[in-house]
Order: sequence, then structure tokens, then C-alpha cells
Amino acid sequence: MKLFSTLRSRMFLASSVLAILCIATAILIVNAQVTREAERTLEREIVTTSAQVDSLRSERARNFTLMASLIADQPKLKAAMATDDPPTVQDIANGYQTQLNASLVLVTNNKGRVLYGAGGSPRVADIAAHLPAILDALAGRDTIGLLPQPSGILEVVTVPVVLDRPQREILGTLSAGFLLDDGFAAQLKNITGSDVAFGMDGQILASTLPRDQHPKLADRLRTTGISRVLLGGEEYEALPRPLTPSGEVTPAASTGGPVAVILRSRTAQLQSLGTIHAGLVLTAVFAVLIATALSFTVSRTIAQPLAAITDVMREVSATGDLTRKIVLRHGRGWDDDDARLLAATFNTLTESVARFQREMSQRERLSALGRLSTVIAHEVRNPLMIIKASLHGLRQKEPSSAAVHEAVADINEEVARLNRIVNDVLDFARPIQFELSPVNINALCRESAAAAAAAGPGAGVDLDLDPSVPTVKTDGERLRSAIVNMLINARHAVASASVAAAAAGAAARGGAAAAAAPSVALRTRCYGDRVQIAVADHGVGIAPNDLAQIFDPYFTTKRGGTGLGLPIAKNIVEGLGGTIAVVSALGAGTEILVDLPFDSSDVVGSRNGRTGRARPA
Repeated sequence: MKLFSTLRSRMFLASSVLAILCIATAILIVNAQVTREAERTLEREIVTTSAQVDSLRSERARNFTLMASLIADQPKLKAAMATDDPPTVQDIANGYQTQLNASLVLVTNNKGRVLYGAGGSPRVADIAAHLPAILDALAGRDTIGLLPQPSGILEVVTVPVVLDRPQREILGTLSAGFLLDDGFAAQLKNITGSDVAFGMDGQILASTLPRDQHPKLADRLRTTGISRVLLGGEEYEALPRPLTPSGEVTPAASTGGPVAVILRSRTAQLQSLGTIHAGLVLTAVFAVLIATALSFTVSRTIAQPLAAITDVMREVSATGDLTRKIVLRHGRGWDDDDARLLAATFNTLTESVARFQREMSQRERLSALGRLSTVIAHEVRNPLMIIKASLHGLRQKEPSSAAVHEAVADINEEVARLNRIVNDVLDFARPIQFELSPVNINALCRESAAAAAAAGPGAGVDLDLDPSVPTVKTDGERLRSAIVNMLINARHAVASASVAAAAAGAAARGGAAAAAAPSVALRTRCYGDRVQIAVADHGVGIAPNDLAQIFDPYFTTKRGGTGLGLPIAKNIVEGLGGTIAVVSALGAGTEILVDLPFDSSDVVGSRNGRTGRARPA
């Protein structure tokens, strides 16, 4: 993906993702820790509430026991109970229920028979009279009993009624009962802040919760420890607390005995954490934004020097200019020593490369000058020797007119040869000036073939000209000289092949010579907006090792050649916006393909600032 193709993008992405992951992990850990701590707090609170409920219930039982003991000590009650007459006891015991604010008042004789009962139904009094607590009280002990009721659990406090004089005698018992009902549960909730339910025999008898939730809550009566229960779409932590006369925890819950269930809303407790969670999330968002901005700044600061380096490298790759240097611009306080060292090393390397290029260019120029000097010296020496010999003949006394004529002809020929050598060197070394004009390529090829044929004896040129080739805008004279040069080279190759063929025929002792004499072909073709000129021969061909060097200046395999013909032709073709390519096989022949545009104006103008001059070779 291009989005992450740069170091800056990858650094920004990596640092941002790392910051987000760290912050998210920290927030998740804090949230989980806060939630766990809230749940532990909830469990501690429910255990504390359970102990508080037991304490309040025990305190209430002690108060009722004390009040019942005070009433049991009244002489009037004792005297009435001594008569063992229920109406007499009733006259005295009326009003005790109001005084005690009790749900039940029960008086029995020393046989356990009910002498007086107030509150609830008569059946309740009979049931209470048969509680084990009555027998314990007749034995002289204060006792507490629990009795299920439709509206709650009746907690009955029973004390003995004792006559001390003339001797200690237990006259009977006095019982006071109070209900553990919805009202008492509401009082406990106001004090503890927890919901409370009372149940027995697998049923919830009183609770601070709606009655439609009692069946589901009843399942908690037979459990132990803290558990969770879903009531009315709200989750609660529930702790069952068995109720015993002494307030101790016993297995009564598993046997269907009376149980108090303490409930704390887990949903409400966790909702109270919403503000904390929202604050943590908001903090995380701000932290992520700050971390992202910081990551972008740091990645930009780190990658900016590298970007400057890569930009320069990209320009070097595109332009090939190895002399470009890196200039780093550092912000205040953000100077990167590594980037500066890298840039300095790169600049030092480019300086070395530039110096090496200058040295190599100088060496190439000196080498070229040496090769040129060698070629010129070799080419010039022969004409000079011939001229010298001709002049020596003219210095003789009274030379004949034939000798003078021959000497002058030799001198003239060698001077022309020297002039040709100098012109070839100058044509290659100096900038080519193009003069563009409409040119008929086919006509130009005919003229070139005629000029090549006039250069000397040799193979003829077969023309294969495409009549559809249009008139093109090019430099006809320059192009003609390039084609003539290629045709002359082709004729020389054919001549060499002819010599080789003749030698092969002689060696065959009079056998048949070559089936057909080697020839040169010149053809034109048109395709698209370009024209192709091909010069082909069936000459000796070019060796593979030499093929790569044929366009190098001063490279030649012909005796007397300067090695500038094809390089000059290449400069002309490329200067006109064309291309030149050579295909050759040793012993099979060579084909030179020249490809030219229909109009060379734009190419020549753009390459030379529209001055009409080509670049130097």
C-alpha cells in the first residue's frame, strides 16, 4: 500500500498503534480493577449488613424479653395466675399487648394450658403454646421461638412467671411475639441500605421487594454463601442468613427453617461506577489524541531528514546526476546527528563521484585525443609521404611533362584525401547544424544510391522503395551523407565477401563459385507517423565482439578507415529524432535500420533551445 510505503507513515502508524494499545490496556486494567474492587466492596457490605440485621433482631428480642420479664414480675399477674382461672387472668392481662406493642401475648399455667391469648387467631395461640420454648420457660429459662405466619415470621419471647414466697414456684409462662414482616424488613432497609427478605419452608413470607419476585427469590433460601440472582431485570448479590432463637448461624436453611436473605443490588453498584468509567474513557480519548499528535510530530521530525535524503536520491535516480547534494534543514532543538552524518557521508560520496567523473572525462578526452592523434598521424603520414615523393620527382632537372603531370595528380589526390580526413574529424567533433526542409525520402535514397555507386566500382544497390512514404521534414543533406556512408560500408563488406568467395572458388580447383554475387539493398517503409530506411548487405558481416563497438569513435576494421563514419551517421540520425540499430551475423551479412519521424522540428528545437543546432557529439 502506498499509504505505508514511507518510513514516516510506518513510524506514525507503529507509534500510534502502540500508544493506543498501551492506553487501551491500561484503561481496561483500571476498569477491571475498579469493577473487582466494587464487587469486593459489595460483598463486604452484604456481610456487614447481615451481621447488622442479626444484631438488630437480637437487640429487639432482648428488649421484648426484658419487657416480658418486667410484666411477669407483677404481683397482680401472679395472683391471677395462681387462681388458674382464665377469666381472672384475662381481666388482669388485658392491655399487655398494647403495652408491649406485640403481635401476640400468651399466658399459660404450669401445665402449659392457655390462660390468656391476645393477637392473631386462637389457632396461633394454641400453636405457640405447644412450642418447645414453653417447656423451656416452665423449666425456668427465658427462651425465643420462631413461628411462620402468612405475613411474616412470628418471633415469640417466653419467660417464666415465678412465685418466690413462701417457696419458689413456677406459676406458668408469659409469651410476647413480634412479627418479622414487611414493615420490619423496611425498617432494616432504612438502617442498612440493603433489601431484606424473611422466608421459611421454601417460601418468602416478608420482603422489601415486590411480591411477584418472591418465587424466584425463594430459591436462595436453601443456598449458602453469596450468590447472584436476577430480579425484575436487576442483578442482586444475595446472602441467606438462617434465623435461630439464639441468632447463631445453623444449617436451618437446608432443613426449611427460618432464613433472612440480605440483598444488595449489583446493578446499582456497578451503575455508580458509570461516572468513573466515563471519566476513564474520556481520559483515554484525550490520551490517544495527545499520543497520536505526539507520534505524528516525532515521526515527522525523525523522518523529515530522511525524506530530504530520499528526495535527493530519487532525483539522482531519475536524472542520473550524481553531483547533487543533500541540504538538511533542522528545526530548533531537533538536530538529528545520525541524519546529518548520513547526509555528510552522501555529500562526500557525491563529491568523490563528481571528481571521479571529471577525472574519467578528462582521461576519456585524453584517450580520445590520443586515439584521434594516432589515427590522424597514421592517415596523414601516407599522403605526406606520397606528396614528398612527388615533390622529389619534380626537383629533378628538366622533368618530363608526363612526370610533372603525374606528380601534380598525385599531390592533388593526396591533398583531397587529407582534406577528407580533416573534414571527418571536424564533422564528428563540432556541433551539427541542421537545416530542416521537406524531403522526399524515396528520391533521397535514389540520390544516395547513385552517389555510393559513383564512389568506385563495386556491388550495385537494389532499391525497394515504398511509394506510400510521404514527404518528411528533415535535413536532407545530412541524412543523405549518413545514408551514403552506410551504403559505402555495405559495398565494402560485399567486396570483401566477393574476394573471400573468389578465393574459396579457386581453392575448389575450378569448382562452381558462389551461386549469386553478394549485393546491397536499400529499402523504405512507412508505419504510423514514422518512416524506416534499411541498408542491407550480404557481405562478410560483423563479428559479435565488434558489433557492440561499431558506433564508438575511431573504431574501425578497415584499412585506411577513420572509424568516424558510423558515429557521425548515428549523431545525425539521433539529432533528427530518430534511432539507428544494426543486426549482423558473421558470414551472412549486415542490416542497418534507421527510424525517423515525419517531422523533426520539435525534436531539433527542444534539444537545442529551438536554435536549430544539434548537441555536440
